[in-house]
Amino acid sequence: MNSITARRRHPLARYAVLLLALCLAGGAYALFSPLGEPADAAIASGKTDDVGSGKALFDEYCSSCHGLNAQGIPGRGPSLIGVGAAAVDFQVSSGRMPAANSEDAQAPRKQPADWVNQKAIDDLAAYIQSLGGGPTRPTAEQVDPAKGDPAKGGELFRANCIQCHNWTGAGGALTGGKYAPNLNQATPAQIYEAMITGPQAMPVFNDSTITPEQKRDMIAYIVKVREQTDPGGSGLGRIGPVTEGLVAWLPGLGLLSLAAIWITAKKRAKK
Repeated sequence: MNSITARRRHPLARYAVLLLALCLAGGAYALFSPLGEPADAAIASGKTDDVGSGKALFDEYCSSCHGLNAQGIPGRGPSLIGVGAAAVDFQVSSGRMPAANSEDAQAPRKQPADWVNQKAIDDLAAYIQSLGGGPTRPTAEQVDPAKGDPAKGGELFRANCIQCHNWTGAGGALTGGKYAPNLNQATPAQIYEAMITGPQAMPVFNDSTITPEQKRDMIAYIVKVREQTDPGGSGLGRIGPVTEGLVAWLPGLGLLSLAAIWITAKKRAKK
């Protein structure tokens, strides 16, 4: 008994106890962790095979601007570490990436590249997600306009978005050659992904600022507005009083001027 007590007082005893505790904690974690799942939670959005395929696509089509390790290249492309799968889905599905010209102030929406399909987007998104996490893609329920409230979404949209996108989502010019794009071509998923990733000059609206339910309401409003018709005639792009004023002044004053010339010319002919 005395020998055991003496060993407990040994200077190395505390380190032995600490090592034993670490081993027990590691063993318990390995025992209760789900089998067959990747240790890195960032890969949860895709299978390991998808990550490998996404890496191959990235090396071929994206690394020239973003670097072989997605660390970014100054003057050509930003780092993609931590941007998440949602950013990949938004940029690639809308044709903004790969960019045609990295020197442009803003990447425009265009037809996606020939190699882009849903499987390629899934693989590329899984690879980028595995590099450092980030916002994941929304679920089908989160972007379903039928489950949103357009009235509430309209209030939120007018409070947060009309300064740049116009009240109908028609878009508008910003500073430095940038612009807020027209939302008529954007899919519900792309609208949601833009809010959580903040592409181009757009700020990020995370879930603490605008909840997922509120985002769905805003999507419902945007979809509802784009489906509306213009029974009074041409909508003039729904840009607002600027185009309406131009139409009122230029054609209106032009017609009045022509009418005045015709009247005066008619009176002179009678004399």
